[in-house]
Amino acid sequence: MCAPIYSNYLGISTQVPIGIDEGLKHDSSIYCDEIISIPKSALTEYIGTLSETKIDEINKALAIALEIE
Repeated sequence: MCAPIYSNYLGISTQVPIGIDEGLKHDSSIYCDEIISIPKSALTEYIGTLSETKIDEINKALAIALEIE
């Protein structure tokens, strides 16, 4: 499962802002409400890593997007 990353951030609760600190070239955001399934073999380029804080933010955004309490 993957959540796409876009270069814009709208401040929606299902988005997580990321950027240079995570290894990207510019500010972007993870859209946790657009989860897709792709084969692992399609993930060919390593871009960056997420801190525990960002992973916590993603977990919260996913819970909102999936309506998990």
